[in-house]
Amino acid sequence: MALRDLGDSIFDMTQIGLLVGKKIYSRSIADERDIDPAAVPELVAGLHQERVPAVVAEIIQETPTTKTFRLVPAGMPLFPFRPGQFLTLFLTVDGVRTSRAYSISSPPTRIGSVDVTVRGVPDGFVSAYLVDEVVEGDEFEISGPGGFFYAEPLIDTNDLVFLAGGSGVTPFMSMIRTAVDLRSNVRINMIYGSRTVDDVIFLDELTRIGLEYENINVALVLSEPPDGYEGVCGLLDAHTLDPLIGSIEGKTFFVCGPQAMYGLCDESLATLGVPARSIKKEAAGPPPDITMVEGWPREIAPDEVFTVKIADGRQRIQVAAGEPLLNSLERNGIALDNLCRSGECGVCRAGLLTGRVFMPAGVAVCKTDLAHGYIHPCMSYPISDVTIRL
Repeated sequence: MALRDLGDSIFDMTQIGLLVGKKIYSRSIADERDIDPAAVPELVAGLHQERVPAVVAEIIQETPTTKTFRLVPAGMPLFPFRPGQFLTLFLTVDGVRTSRAYSISSPPTRIGSVDVTVRGVPDGFVSAYLVDEVVEGDEFEISGPGGFFYAEPLIDTNDLVFLAGGSGVTPFMSMIRTAVDLRSNVRINMIYGSRTVDDVIFLDELTRIGLEYENINVALVLSEPPDGYEGVCGLLDAHTLDPLIGSIEGKTFFVCGPQAMYGLCDESLATLGVPARSIKKEAAGPPPDITMVEGWPREIAPDEVFTVKIADGRQRIQVAAGEPLLNSLERNGIALDNLCRSGECGVCRAGLLTGRVFMPAGVAVCKTDLAHGYIHPCMSYPISDVTIRL
């Protein structure tokens, strides 16, 4: 099957996975009768690696504050993924072993490498390190793909609206590039909100794609436009979005951007009459200031210090209320498996035995886990002394 023959099934990565895997994987998975039972663990591990050693093969300066890191696997084939998914980068910064999840910005159709695009934040612990210090040839471990922020052909429509803000454009670039590479007829309308023109990531490529492909539209919305700017200005509110979206019938909406954008877009789409079932939102990581999140106990200052005791051991650490427990554990040399760092995947799941933590609304802890005292440390903030079981 040629890539161009996949047509409108561009987001069905089952087929692409078969194309990019080793021949033995493709042949065996295509016809289960060919599978040697002894080879099953190797086949599964090849397509679903937990961690892959990777080398930075190329660094691309996208904007003054943003770089794309092109990673190539070291000694094994690259995993298949669906456009819109993320990977987790495992690294050591200032002696602290940590990780961060980044959306994949390259398409799965471009075999042999995978891109993550990172915007440096002045006080960012990991992003500043990546943008300022990492060079070509550096080696990292990366996870296999994760997340559910992708178009599902069996559920979603063929008319997609992407609402992107800042570096939230990265998963959409994977989707758009996939559509371009496969010559898909899926309709895409991307509305990209940015502060200034200089902040727009992939500006030249997006402009070219919007001009060359009738089924892909790109609209840029600037909140701080330069003098004389004739494009769309403002925020992604209902007033701005209404003429850019047009009819909402038969469309599926995707939202990805900074924390503040989610509340705005929720309100805007509700005003326009978009049903919640037609909206998909990428999981957001810890907010810049947890004390500004609804429900935070106002009597607790972010720099208030509490004691965390690790059950079944003698470890006690001092932590700040305003930092996620996972970050505090890592700073104290306590490793905990994790992946998304957004409260969604549950890999870092831990038991809260005593004390209280604050978890923002939307953290995906199932009711049964909550009833039995489990938390997701990546999005849990101590608001008293606590005891946890890792």
